[in-house]
Amino acid sequence: MVAPTTTMAKRASESRPGLAELALRYPALGPGCALLLAGVVFAVANDRFLAVDNLSLVLAQSLVVGTLALGQTLVILTAGIDLGNAAIMVFGTLLMAKFAADGAGLLALVCGVLLCAFFGAVSGGLVTGLGLPPFIVTLGMLTVVTASGRIYAAGQSYPVTDGLLSALGTRFYLFGQVEFTVGMVLALLMFVAVWYLLTRTAWGRHVYALGNDPEAARLTGIHVNRTLFSVYLLAGVIYGIAAWQAVGRIPNADPNAYQLGNLDSITAVVIGGTSLFGGRGGVFGTLIGALLVGVLRNGLTLVGIDSLYQDVATGILVIVAVALDRLARRRSR
Repeated sequence: MVAPTTTMAKRASESRPGLAELALRYPALGPGCALLLAGVVFAVANDRFLAVDNLSLVLAQSLVVGTLALGQTLVILTAGIDLGNAAIMVFGTLLMAKFAADGAGLLALVCGVLLCAFFGAVSGGLVTGLGLPPFIVTLGMLTVVTASGRIYAAGQSYPVTDGLLSALGTRFYLFGQVEFTVGMVLALLMFVAVWYLLTRTAWGRHVYALGNDPEAARLTGIHVNRTLFSVYLLAGVIYGIAAWQAVGRIPNADPNAYQLGNLDSITAVVIGGTSLFGGRGGVFGTLIGALLVGVLRNGLTLVGIDSLYQDVATGILVIVAVALDRLARRRSR
């Protein structure tokens, strides 16, 4: 006969979630702990790390990539990937800068965002209409948009002097010390808005269902192609806002800028706990992932590590994140 205390202890242990279940239930938990650990390590290694101006710099450097990663999160949640997001954003900055040079700031902003939305719609149309793999479609978009942007710019960079386009770079100080920009506030509001869409609307539930099993989602009455197309379209709009943030942070549109922006955005999403296999993750994990990448690069720079080794460390972190995601899924079955 089993003692009652033994039976109760066994039931308690069975009801207590394991690490794999916790990782699946709270995808941002692991990245959050990693961010905290990295902050402690770099604070001990270099006393300049926790300086207010340095932390503000980390936030500023994470801004554009974090916004790109927000759009990338939506695509990856559907088990897709967008390799052309940074190229789309750069083309948007070029269009904004050239239009604004003629004194049409508002028109430049609207046309830049619409251009990015158009490229997102083209990607979504090819994926949904022709059934092409997202990897192939967005790889093609990366090549086409990059080349088109350089042709459009004629190999030149364009300074941005329009007040509206540079508005997101406007600085203000919290408590008289902590430097923020309008772009940072806008980015945070965008993360909150997308979080609401994903967690509090039927559209968000459809996105997760589509990422988990497209066929099962279709059988439950979800318009799979319509939902998938809307994801790419919304991601394109977000890339357009990222273009606005880019010219606000550095008032210069360069066709050769952000060449690794697509990979950095994927890195932030994956490190943030969103599964490359779709259906799991969230935007706040992506925000933590973008900050973690920024903290890692900044901290390694402060301790004198070469940028090439920083890329090695970031790449290893991505591989570890994907491996842990795969192990967590296997153990949860």
